[in-house]
Amino acid sequence: MHNSKKLTTFAAVLNKLVINKKMKKIALIIAAIFTMVQMNAASSDAATATEAPVVAATADEDNDVTYDHPFKSDDDTKHWSIMTSGVYIGMGVSHSWDMINNSVEAGLLNVAAVNYNSLHGQNLSLGVGVQHRSYSMKRPHMLYREVGGNKVEVTTYPSQDIEKIKDRSSNLNMWSVQFPLMFKQRIVKKLELGVAGILNWNIYARVDNHFEMDKVEYDEKSKGLKQNKINFDFMGTLTWNDFGVYCRYSPGKFFKDGYGPEIKNTWTLGLVFGL
Repeated sequence: MHNSKKLTTFAAVLNKLVINKKMKKIALIIAAIFTMVQMNAASSDAATATEAPVVAATADEDNDVTYDHPFKSDDDTKHWSIMTSGVYIGMGVSHSWDMINNSVEAGLLNVAAVNYNSLHGQNLSLGVGVQHRSYSMKRPHMLYREVGGNKVEVTTYPSQDIEKIKDRSSNLNMWSVQFPLMFKQRIVKKLELGVAGILNWNIYARVDNHFEMDKVEYDEKSKGLKQNKINFDFMGTLTWNDFGVYCRYSPGKFFKDGYGPEIKNTWTLGLVFGL
């Protein structure tokens, strides 16, 4: 009906402008063609507007698993996602061995993890990450491994006058691949409580000693240590909008029995970002 009125109006205007009957017929034909073109254009626009949401919905339905880019909050519209999360750094606050001065650790809890979101405030994830931990000795003690030997022992710096030893440090380092299984519960809108059990695969350990004596610098690195390859840690987190604090307990021994001092039961407190 609307297009018929347009045709009548357009024809009436042309009727006033043309003089003879032949011109009037041509004008009517032009008006009819113009109206048909308008009707086809309107029909195409309506079809496009109707189909677009369907295509979007179909694409959304097919995308059941998403990837959360590093340090992005969990997607609360999807059950399953693959994510990167949990940059952390912490300091040891309690050690079983009194010759340790302090310890620090840093890592990425999940280089990649599969996460299940209940959409009701609970998340369960299983991932793989990396960690480095370093223990420093109290002065004037240092760790030492004999050349060709496997046992790490405690000794003192090679001088009767300890004041002659400058820039001295003795550190025990461990690099690990970790496999955290974590459960998180939302308490309020952005506040979350998390607990995790972590299996550590301790792939590499090294003693690093550095000191200066009689104006000569010494750097000693002892590899091939007999560390325990597998141990377990427990972790608790409290985060607000993906930033927060964590506590980690490491009950396992650093060395295999008989191959070094008994370093175990380490408690660490620190900060975590993007969890």
